[in-house]
Amino acid sequence: MSDKIVAWLRTVLPGVWAALVAYLATLGLPTWVTDLLGDASEQVVGVVILAVVYPFLTWLEDYLPNWLSRLFTGSAKTPTYDKIPAA
Repeated sequence: MSDKIVAWLRTVLPGVWAALVAYLATLGLPTWVTDLLGDASEQVVGVVILAVVYPFLTWLEDYLPNWLSRLFTGSAKTPTYDKIPAA
């Protein structure tokens, strides 16, 4: 698998997990929180959860077996990037 695909998977899949967690969280939020946020409650909660889930999954990856790491982050290997010389 190319590094571009690995990088794409490792960006998108944690976002999908965060969206699922955000959806589940919005189902159980107290009404005072959703009233405070108004119509933006789902979007705000989604962004906050993504900001928490993504770094948590990348940290957790070191402690997981490869198959579980693939499930959460899309790939057990991290992409490598060629260094571009400064102009």
